[in-house]
This record gives sequence, structure tokens and C-alpha cells, in this order.
Amino acid sequence: MSEPMDSGTPVLAASHVTKQFRVAGGHLTAVDDVSVEFHAGKVLAVVGESGSGKSTLARMLLRLMPVTSGTITYQGKDVTHIKGGELRSYWRDVQAVFQDPFASFNQFFTVGHTLRRGMGAEKLSEATLDALIETCLGYVGLKPGDAVHKYPHQLSGGQRQRVMIARALMMNPKVLLADEATSMLDASLRVSALNVLQDLRENLGLTVLFITHDIGQACYLADEVVVMEHGLVVERGVTDEVIFNPKHAYTKRLLSDVPDLKGSLKVRED
Repeated sequence: MSEPMDSGTPVLAASHVTKQFRVAGGHLTAVDDVSVEFHAGKVLAVVGESGSGKSTLARMLLRLMPVTSGTITYQGKDVTHIKGGELRSYWRDVQAVFQDPFASFNQFFTVGHTLRRGMGAEKLSEATLDALIETCLGYVGLKPGDAVHKYPHQLSGGQRQRVMIARALMMNPKVLLADEATSMLDASLRVSALNVLQDLRENLGLTVLFITHDIGQACYLADEVVVMEHGLVVERGVTDEVIFNPKHAYTKRLLSDVPDLKGSLKVRED
């Protein structure tokens, strides 16, 4: 397998992490001795079908789920077991956008209220908050006047997902973890959402972990692709290497399900 592209210190890394769950008669290994690195300003896609362990890996990286063994580091510091204020500080820098944008909303709050609540107990003036909301909505292609007074049911699926990304940006994160963030969107909206993530990487220098079951989307967005099957990393490499010279049979099968992959890549390059 290829080694990670950047030889510098990664922004975020998992080293030999394993996650096991107790089940009747023994245990289930959801992630098995996986190592991945995320480098500044890059997009790493972790690809695999349901049950591959990719979302479990993301939750361990987010410190929403403890590891069974292994180490998670952020900017070279071990964050595997941090708690309290250290963990809250980590969550400011490492934000997430999940699969279902509708479930992420309180249906009784407007977009503006949701974004303000995302700042927690920050002591910011109303004017500063308004300016920050306008900036973050602008980053994801939404006009504040068209969005801040609306409720979730008044937004399209694509708009709700953009608001969730804007809420993450309110914290000025260094890393954004997008866990199946486009899977509930219509096909016509997925490319738009991917382009938002691409723009954030290019304009803000965000490091992005893109979790997906769709290797076509991964190839459209990512600099490097990691393929997982049954909790194991079976292949990794820069995107073009994985697409045009896949080594593992599982990767080849995932690619065979994307009939117009080369055409999609041409659109991205153009």
C-alpha cells in the first residue's frame, strides 16, 4: 500500500486504533488496527460500504466514542483520553457534519437561533455574532437575509446541510469531519455540496475527512483515498492511483459501481 502523501506532522492522526464491542458470546471488532493521517489543507476520503467501520473510525477521531486500543493525536499531541476543558477545546478545532441535516436541527428554532446557540457561552456582541453568521452562511453560498429567519421545514435538504456546515464554521475549526454528509441529498444537490467542501478547503485551508460509501464522490473531492472493508484498511493512496490502478478486489468492485467515473473527474478538472 502507499504511505500517506505528506511527510510532515499531520494535523490529526489515528495510530493503530481498534474498536471492539461486546456482544453475546464474545466481541465484535468494528475497527481493526487502523492508522490514518490528515494533513493540513488536504481532503482525505474514507470509503466503504455499511459495516466497513468508517463511521466508527470517525466517531473515535471526534472523541465521541472511546478507542479499545491505539492512539489519536491532534497537532502532535495525544488526545486519546483528554477530558473536560481540553476536550471542549479539541471540539472547537475538530467539527463534524453528519448524515441527516434535518435531525441535526431543533425544529422550533430558526436558522439564526441555531447558529447563535452553536457558539455556546461565547461572550460576543450581537453585532459580532451577526457578522460571523453572515460570513459563515456566505462561505456555504447562502444569503443571510434568505435564511436566518427560516425554520428547518422551510429549507430544502441541500440548504439544511449547508446550514449545518455553516454552524461548524462558526467555531473556526481546523478540521471538518463530514460523515456521509451528502448521502441524504438528491443526486442533483450532491455535486453542489461537494463543491462547498472543496471551496472551504481552498479558501479557508480546512483539513477535511470525508466519510462516504460512494467512491465516485470520494474521487471527485479527495486528494487521498482510504478504502475500508470489515474494519480493515485494504487500500490507500493518492486519488488517481486508487482510481486508475486499484490493487484490492474490494476497491475494484466499488469502482465498478461508478459507470461514469472518468467523466466525473473530467468535469472536476475542467
